Amino acid sequence: MLGAVTVLSLAIVGMHRHALANYQKVSNLDINFIDLEWLDSSRNRVVPIRFYLPLQNTTQIATSPLVVFSHGLGGSRNGYSYLARHFANNGIASLHLQHVSSDKSVWGGNAFGLIERLAAALQTNEAVARAQDLSFALDMLLSSDLAKYVDKSRVAAAGHSYGANTALLAAGAQVRQGGIFISLRDTRIRAAVAISAPHYYGREDTSRSLASVSVPSLHITATEDNIRMPGYFSSVQDRLNVFDATGSAVKWLAVFEGGSHSVFTDRMGTGGIALNPKVKLATAELATGFLKTIFEGDESVAKEWTIKHADIISKSIFQS
Repeated sequence: MLGAVTVLSLAIVGMHRHALANYQKVSNLDINFIDLEWLDSSRNRVVPIRFYLPLQNTTQIATSPLVVFSHGLGGSRNGYSYLARHFANNGIASLHLQHVSSDKSVWGGNAFGLIERLAAALQTNEAVARAQDLSFALDMLLSSDLAKYVDKSRVAAAGHSYGANTALLAAGAQVRQGGIFISLRDTRIRAAVAISAPHYYGREDTSRSLASVSVPSLHITATEDNIRMPGYFSSVQDRLNVFDATGSAVKWLAVFEGGSHSVFTDRMGTGGIALNPKVKLATAELATGFLKTIFEGDESVAKEWTIKHADIISKSIFQS
């Protein structure tokens, strides 16, 4: 979809021939993962990825649903491993991207240049590039020998914070560039999971940007899910506004009591030492259950999840 490409590999030589033989086993879990770097020559942009596959799916050809995951500002492909592990243990593969102009590199360099680096990473051009990264990585995966392990008819986009915006762009949201709204929709995306989604590139554009999302969407946040960075603030109300504005006929919302913006990352202790692991488990279970509902028609998920995690839920909506 995005032109000719060259494959670069960090972990292996000859990915298409020997990919599965080079998987790394995650200790004590039935999960394999592989790290690769792919170069989109049409944009001269490298897209590092980490691909997780359930162990039982590496011994025989059996197609798994796929989640393409986009990290938040300053993150990397290594993050959100608790989600990847839960997905894999429930038969779902996941492709974790790294966006090179808004990844962990923004935290490096001269401290006096931090605000400038953050501002550059949040520009519309980078938002567009991130969505293009997602589609490009999906192109690469589905054209590789690994494609036989995933079901291309059951693909979801997911992300946290900035990555939630990226996932929604791939799912059909639009972004204003050069004074006009453009679509970066990838029609292979059949569902979206937006965790802690900020407002859309100017609060006045939120409704206009998100009305065009038609695939089922899951939105997850917490009552203390506030983003504070130098020169930038976004409150939990922005997450609720994103949910309201999203055009999906089928859309779910879960709001946890307390927490923090980073409680949804791999960081432990943020949002409360006792609450943190509970939110992670509930988030992973809801995201997995949502995908099973959309892809397999399992209608029991919402009710069972709400009962199980009632003590940490502030609000939930299951619209279908």
